[in-house]
Amino acid sequence: MSKKLSGNGLWESSRMMLPQHKEQSVSASRQAAGEAAGGAAHRTISPPTAKDIEVIRSYIILPVALEIVEKKNREVEMSSQTFKALYAAATKVLAQHIRGDIQRYRKSLLEQGIRIFEPSMDGLDIRYRFVCRGMEDEFTMTRDYLKSQVSLAIGHYTNHLTAILRGTGKR
Repeated sequence: MSKKLSGNGLWESSRMMLPQHKEQSVSASRQAAGEAAGGAAHRTISPPTAKDIEVIRSYIILPVALEIVEKKNREVEMSSQTFKALYAAATKVLAQHIRGDIQRYRKSLLEQGIRIFEPSMDGLDIRYRFVCRGMEDEFTMTRDYLKSQVSLAIGHYTNHLTAILRGTGKR
């Protein structure tokens, strides 16, 4: 009898599941998945803190800033400007500092259990979906906001580099 009932789909689809059984089944599968992941089921789900959001924002902005700095570096190296070598060296140092910060933010995100997924474009909005310690959410920026934040970030790195050069020149 079981041979006729198994595998034909009719028996499986005719089973009735009570809500209590469904909850028990779901919790059992979550617990099993948590044990397989090394005890992750005991971790509490918590929303992102202000610091987490700042790290996510910086991790999104800095690769765009790096891309712009590297593009300017290529343009400077192809140009015939008098201070070409100085400008190229400065952009390379800026790019190196930005890369270092990107790595630092990436490490911080991993330590905090935050994953950021590829962006989706929606008109003028750029949406980044992320999971922070089990809680899924979305981070949205307009293109204008992104441009202004990239400009501020590059300005910050430029000011930092200028301060280093001035400090070194005075010694």
